[in-house]
Amino acid sequence: MEQQIENYISSQPEPKRSDMRALHRIMLQLMPACQLWFLDGKNSENKTVSNPNVGYGFRTITYADGTTRAFYQIGMSANTTGISVYILGIKDKNYLAQTYGKQLGKASVSGYCIKFKTLNDINIGILEAAIRDGLEQEP
Repeated sequence: MEQQIENYISSQPEPKRSDMRALHRIMLQLMPACQLWFLDGKNSENKTVSNPNVGYGFRTITYADGTTRAFYQIGMSANTTGISVYILGIKDKNYLAQTYGKQLGKASVSGYCIKFKTLNDINIGILEAAIRDGLEQEP
């Protein structure tokens, strides 16, 4: 798992590689004993359906039909223009944007996703606060 994560981060161009490495260290500082995940973005037919992503922590997703699935709490992924951080488990889809959007800097914030081009574009302390907030919302 850790080797897959390292390979994924290493495959990114600079400055995205250094930023993702720094974010990975931040996540491990915020959640030192967390479960690590690596999703390659492929479905059961081996078709690419999303960007690969690194996950941190553990949560159970319950679907409308009552089935459940183990998943991560916090995710990180490279996208075409920069990096996405996913904070899962926040029920109010406006919460992240309303609470952290203006203080984050040059980032777009949706229901559970914070996207930015480089770490230099955002306030890392505010990003850490948003991640801690997300972690506290999960049982």
